[in-house]
Amino acid sequence: MRRGRPSDERLMKAVARGEARALAELYDRHAPWLFLRLKRRCSDQGIIEEVAQDTFLSVWRDAKRYQSGTVGGWIWTIAVRRLIDAQRARTARPEDVTETIETARTTPSAEQHALSGVEHGDLGAALNTLSPELRAVVQATIIDGMSTVEAATALGIPEGTVKTRARRARVLLREALA
Repeated sequence: MRRGRPSDERLMKAVARGEARALAELYDRHAPWLFLRLKRRCSDQGIIEEVAQDTFLSVWRDAKRYQSGTVGGWIWTIAVRRLIDAQRARTARPEDVTETIETARTTPSAEQHALSGVEHGDLGAALNTLSPELRAVVQATIIDGMSTVEAATALGIPEGTVKTRARRARVLLREALA
């Protein structure tokens, strides 16, 4: 850590005290990777921007509830939940003509394109044989690119459990694809 730069944990304590500069510093540190990860999960730039804004608004409001773990993992957990909510809300409401045209112009992200092939191939069939717990770990660590610590925070399970489930999922996937 560079001298003079407070840690994420110190910034979270400052945000909990209502210091807007601390939130701005957290945003500057975490927004770039957050936008990239959200873009892997959603091709709609409007939803991505809305989710990022809602995420940091939640960080501002709920900073007192942050207890421990990586701040980035905590922020990602909030963002994933906001993204799911935004996507559910979008599919639940009827689309108007303008929205339909905009959606038709939007191209899927590279990840969505690659994953659509995975879903319907041998690997997709193998993934579907995994238990929901194992599939969630594979989703977090491989598809979302989270570290073990981030996945543990996002899934609400111990880091060792993430490692064990990932190992078990690899064994089962090898067997299914052999």
